[in-house]
Amino acid sequence: MIQAFAFYLFAVIVIASAVLTITARNPVHAVLWLILAFFNAAGLMVLVGAEFIAMLLVIVYVGAVAVLFLFVVMMLNIDFAEVRAGFVRYALIGLAFAVALAAEIMIAFGAWSAGTIELARRAAPTSAAVPNIEALGLLLYSRYLFVFEGAGLVLLVAMIGAIVLTHRERSGVRPQNISRQNARRPQDATRNTRPTVGQGIEL
Repeated sequence: MIQAFAFYLFAVIVIASAVLTITARNPVHAVLWLILAFFNAAGLMVLVGAEFIAMLLVIVYVGAVAVLFLFVVMMLNIDFAEVRAGFVRYALIGLAFAVALAAEIMIAFGAWSAGTIELARRAAPTSAAVPNIEALGLLLYSRYLFVFEGAGLVLLVAMIGAIVLTHRERSGVRPQNISRQNARRPQDATRNTRPTVGQGIEL
């Protein structure tokens, strides 16, 4: 009874916070509703026994991704009136993509149950005595090692691409010459003077 109550409570809050994330007019409020959705989704993962995914939701998505979203929204000077105008302009295109995505999801669910492959062979079987985190680590670093490393390379390329695309040459900024700084001698940086009483120092 307690598990059913907790499931429906978390599920209702996840759906409500997801709807409020989309419909919120203030982007900061939208990010806060998204954080609430992540927390309740983590609660659902705990109920089904996937505590590692729940920990990832809290640490990675709430602690890093959502905070990054909030930082970007609060620090950037975004013209939200222009963004809303673009949303209205591309609403039909977005609706078409949403319909296509929903159709793909339904086709995927149908193909999952319509195939001739046995269900036991579709997933990687693990022993019930092995904890979830240990089983996930064994699969990632044995059976899916190349896929895991490939995902890391994709993220690395994406990070480098984001740095290259956002790098801008600014005018009026003195660049740093590291080799010149390392070659500088102490006598070039300091000067010993003996000013008399009442005499200033020329800089």
